[in-house]
Amino acid sequence: MLTHFPLRGARVRIPLPALMSLFSPIIAIYEKILKRMVLNSQIVVNHILLVLDESDLLPEGRISMSMSGNATTKGLKRLKLFIKWCDSLKIDVISIYISVIREGVGRKLLDAVHEHLREAVISALSDVDVGASIAVYTDSYASAMFINANGREEGGVKKINVSIGMGGRSELTKAIREIAKHVESGEIEPDEIDEKMIEANLIFKSEPDLVIRSGATRLTDFLIWQSVYSEFYFTDVNWRNFRKIDLFRAVRDFQLRERRFGR
Repeated sequence: MLTHFPLRGARVRIPLPALMSLFSPIIAIYEKILKRMVLNSQIVVNHILLVLDESDLLPEGRISMSMSGNATTKGLKRLKLFIKWCDSLKIDVISIYISVIREGVGRKLLDAVHEHLREAVISALSDVDVGASIAVYTDSYASAMFINANGREEGGVKKINVSIGMGGRSELTKAIREIAKHVESGEIEPDEIDEKMIEANLIFKSEPDLVIRSGATRLTDFLIWQSVYSEFYFTDVNWRNFRKIDLFRAVRDFQLRERRFGR
């Protein structure tokens, strides 16, 4: 795309990328200002939940049996950057939910998508230097966990949770089944079941402060129990174009809100 500017009756053709590069120094300064404001704020963001669609990470943005688990897409590269950006803001926990479309998709293809995304995410995040423990879950509740040995000793991300297609309803169903087993065995009485017991049986214990949805406004049921008092931030920026400044804006917007916690 070219942009035209009149110059003494003539038309100067400037490529749009070249025009955008003129604003890079201004954006860089704005990023530094936002980062300073976030880090100096008394309102701390401990846990961020990022909601994505499988199309944000898959090759060519679509489900296919020809997918390769070794391909690092632009969306996966963006995910690695997102984690590093969160690390620079000293955020302790990052949860990432990758929604997988089920309607009209056969079980064989759905399993292939889960496996592809699991392998691709683990491969992409294995060299992220933030010193966090990383757990990847799929709809089968299987967990692949590994420790990043190249991390720093202080500050930054402590834990990264990635859920591929496993929503809050599945997590709650599992928790209820576990409690039912204890009731059946006589370990607990039905009257003893309360919120704390349910929370103790959930896979994800931490409550997100901020939920970020990129490129869409459709909500998800992931962490449906834990996110009841979370703040939501929607941006129309497509995930592949999501920038550091977009994250900083989201966090700063959160800090400027008056949280009511259901009141």
